Amino acid sequence: MLMRKLVIDSLTADGWTIVGEAQNGKEGLEKFQELKPDVVTMDIVMPDYDGVFGLEQIMQSDPNAKVVMISALNQTTLVAEAVRKGAQDFIVKPFLPEHLQETMQRLFDAQLSA
Repeated sequence: MLMRKLVIDSLTADGWTIVGEAQNGKEGLEKFQELKPDVVTMDIVMPDYDGVFGLEQIMQSDPNAKVVMISALNQTTLVAEAVRKGAQDFIVKPFLPEHLQETMQRLFDAQLSA
């Protein structure tokens, strides 16, 4: 919950609109399918579905989905697996709000120029 609040506060402070949030991987997948957001931020460690499994499900649902994984520094194996499975980027906790904002802007800019 604390990490979700940090993500939400960081992005809304930079002008982004948050269309939904989820407490766990299963709920995250359901919200993705319902809301079809432009970008998803997803923690690697979550209850129900971990982030890598959630990412797989999202990518199966929409191969063009933009997903940014959030992980602790010691989860490099899981981060590498997430990138192989379609994550566009990752952010290591703890992170500065500016880093998250820059990552999101980079994805948005890439989407506009595509």
